[in-house]
Amino acid sequence: MGHGDHGHDHGHDHGHDHGHGAGGHGHSHAASERALGFAALLTGAFLLVEVVGGLVSGSLALLADAGHMLTDVASLVLAWVALRLARRPATWRRTYGFDRLSVLAAFVNGLALFVIAAWIGWEAWGRLREPGEVLGGVMLWVAAAGLVVNILAFWVLTRGEATSLNMRAAALHVAGDLLGSVAALVAALVILGTGWTPIDPLLSVLVAVILLRSAWRVVAESGHILLEGAPAGFDPREVAADLTATVPGVTRVHHVHAWSITEERPMVTLEAEAAPGAETRVVRQALKARLRDRWAMGHATVEVDEAGET
Repeated sequence: MGHGDHGHDHGHDHGHDHGHGAGGHGHSHAASERALGFAALLTGAFLLVEVVGGLVSGSLALLADAGHMLTDVASLVLAWVALRLARRPATWRRTYGFDRLSVLAAFVNGLALFVIAAWIGWEAWGRLREPGEVLGGVMLWVAAAGLVVNILAFWVLTRGEATSLNMRAAALHVAGDLLGSVAALVAALVILGTGWTPIDPLLSVLVAVILLRSAWRVVAESGHILLEGAPAGFDPREVAADLTATVPGVTRVHHVHAWSITEERPMVTLEAEAAPGAETRVVRQALKARLRDRWAMGHATVEVDEAGET
């Protein structure tokens, strides 16, 4: 029976599993789009207020936060555009569609945070060498208003179930603004209470360091996906050994390649050798079931040959 089935399949049996929850995926995208759009409008509206407040008060903490907020607006818009484009269907030229644009947006946003942190550090060094006057009263009111705006934007971006790199990077930008507002608020209180202005650039540097740590994580994860790295927790060596040991009729699994279009869309391809007489269709179905149930691989391309053919 194995030989008959093998002859019908011309020595190979290929299988693809497609589909990744299009309904839920689309609903999540729509909710994320609305959240990003609202956060971008809210952040952009307050940006002008913070720039004016920073210039009037002479506060680096406010100006640093305003500079960060400017890139936030651009980053939120970029993330929003990436989600809009990801809704487009796949084409013959882009067979996986536009989903990976969201990963690219996360990567760019992460790199932008490094630039922001470097600028804050440079400005803080200049302020520490040549301290200037800071109007604590103006700084306090603007920082307090900024804190309220950033808390609202952060809540909008994180209240849903969206956990994509794109949304995490966008929320990270807003979280950086939130920290910046807290730093400016504390600095304003210290300046009003003691007149010690170096607290302004020092707290700005602290915010920059916190941002760098989180930015590195986003850049590393998105870069790993863009470089076709294996999904988290998926070791091709372990997978090959597991499939060989648990799937009846399989004598060898090799050429295992795994990658992700996005965090939510992992892919795998592999070749397997079936024992003589085994039905290649049955073996293929069992392999794909094991990949789905044990390794969370809903999209698998599997090729099965009888032992000795490859």
